[in-house]
Amino acid sequence: MTIVTIHEAKTHLSRLIARVLAGEEVTIARGKEPVVKLMPVKDVVKPKRQLGRLAHLIPPGKDPLEDGFWDPLPEEDLALWNCDADDPNDKL
Repeated sequence: MTIVTIHEAKTHLSRLIARVLAGEEVTIARGKEPVVKLMPVKDVVKPKRQLGRLAHLIPPGKDPLEDGFWDPLPEEDLALWNCDADDPNDKL
C-alpha cells in the first residue's frame, strides 16, 4: 500500500490513478493521518426501470389528472395554441 500526502497527490494525480488502475492501493494522508483511499470505480449497474413505481402516491379510484383535463380548450386558449391571437410579444 502506498501512502502519499495531499500535495504529492495533487502533483502526481495521473500517475497515482494509473497505479490504482493497475491494482495498487493508494492512500492520501493529511500530514501523517490517512484520510482518503483511491480506488477504481466499478461498473455501475443502473436499476431496472419499474412501471408504476409511484402508483402508490395516487389514491385508489382517483384520476391523477385534474378535473377538466380532458375538456376542450376555451376558444381564447385554443387561439393561442393556433397563433390566431394578437400576441403583444409577437413583433416579428
